[in-house]
This record gives sequence, C-alpha cells and structure tokens, in this order.
Amino acid sequence: MSPPTGTDLCFAAQERLEAAGIENGYRDASLLFMHVLGEMLGERVARHHLAQYLKQDASPALEAAFRRAIDARAARQPVSQITGRRAFWKHEFRVTRDTLDPRPETETLVEAALELPWRSVLDMGTGTGAILVSLLAARPGCMGTGTDISEAALDVARGNAHLIGVTAQLIAADWYEGVTGRFDLIVSNPPYIALDEMAGLAPEVRDWEPHQALTDGADGLTAYRAIAAGAADHLTPGGHVLVEIGPAQGAAVATIFRRQGAEPRLIPDLDGRDRVVLARFGN
Repeated sequence: MSPPTGTDLCFAAQERLEAAGIENGYRDASLLFMHVLGEMLGERVARHHLAQYLKQDASPALEAAFRRAIDARAARQPVSQITGRRAFWKHEFRVTRDTLDPRPETETLVEAALELPWRSVLDMGTGTGAILVSLLAARPGCMGTGTDISEAALDVARGNAHLIGVTAQLIAADWYEGVTGRFDLIVSNPPYIALDEMAGLAPEVRDWEPHQALTDGADGLTAYRAIAAGAADHLTPGGHVLVEIGPAQGAAVATIFRRQGAEPRLIPDLDGRDRVVLARFGN
C-alpha cells in the first residue's frame, strides 16, 4: 500500500473535523497541514506553494505530526493555539492558552485609535499585546503602557513587542492599580461576557481561552465601570477612551461613561454591529 499524499491526509482530516462539529473542516486541515509541513521543513510554507506539497507522498513523521494537530483541533482547540500564532492588523502575534485569541473585530478599535491624536497610550488587559503593539508600531516615537493581571499573558505580550520591534512598558496591574501618570488615550478589550452567557459560547472559546479574560463573573459590565470611573484621573485634558464591547452592550456602556462626565459615541464593526465605544473626557 502506497503512503498517503498530503491531499489524502487533508481529506481524511476534513471528515474527522466535520464529524466533530467543526465547519470548514478542509480549511482548518489545510492550515494545520501547512503549519506542520513548515515545522518539518524548518521554514514557513507559502500558501501558493501548498498544492505541490499536497500532491507528494507524506513521510511517516509528517503524517504523525499532522494527526496530532488534527487530534487537538478535533478536541476544539483553536487553530491559532495549535499553530501558536495569529494574524492581526498588520502583524502576526504569538498566541497561547494564557491569552485571548486576537479577533478581526478588535481591529475596529485599532482603526479608531489611529484616527485620534495621541502620543501616549494605556492598554488595560493587554493579553497578547495585539492592540498596544499594533498602535505603537503605527506611531513610531509614541509611548505605551500595557497592563494585565496575568504574568503569563504579560510574558507573551513582551515577546510580541520584541518580535515586532516596539518598546512598551508592560506591568502587572488590576485595572488602574499601580498605574501612574496620564495618557492621551486609554484602550481596552476587557472581559465583557456575562457569566450566564458563558455556557453558550463555542467550545473553542469556552474551553480553551482564559476565563478571566472573557467574563467578569457577573453582568459583563464590571470592567467598564472601573475603566470609566478612573479615566479622568489618568487622561490628559481632552483625552479619549476606546473600549471594545459586545454587540448588545452599546447603550449600557455609553451610559456608564456618560455618568462619569464623558461624551460617548458608538462605532460599528464591518458587520454593522456596535463594537467600540469612544468616550471623550474634558476639554
């Protein structure tokens, strides 16, 4: 019996993944095949070169490594955690189980931030550092601080900052605790999922991403109250806050900021859903 080709492996993986409830099983199988192949070759495989490798017989080592990757995906581990990386904005970020997987919707916040005038930025709950690092890379010479309550997440953020070539201060902090100075801009993608919504999340999120980065264990609004309450004391005059929100939270979060003296505005994502609240403080 001849050894399987890459195509044989990917089609078999597709069937297994779709049987496990994963849509677009062939897409995920192809991504994981490219990843495993690159690991074997010691260099990244370009997508337009994939076809030639799919036609070739797979070595026993490649087949075994690919099966391990498919086992992980069938257990609903996200592709980004298996590959250890995720494209976001204009860069690629290292991802682990200690961080949220940067999502395309969050690019709405980055885009909005780059339309504002600022020279200093505070990113609370920085995780992979995707927001902070993207902003600093786009604004050379600006200063940035990122905070997180997870030391493991901060380690990931430090590594991403180093790889992408930006300098940022990264400190362990619970919201504003231990944060000194004032900033032109405060940004955050905080835990905004209500506790009673957790059970309904996709297994890739509920079972594999850090719960403290997903939910406040309450109504999903705790973080916004903390961010809004301390914003005026940590912003320069006329400074702004940008926070990501769940699609149904716009009115509630805008009200929280309005009660703290800010002028809030809702910004939709590419699907037209409320995704970011922009709050301006002071004159």
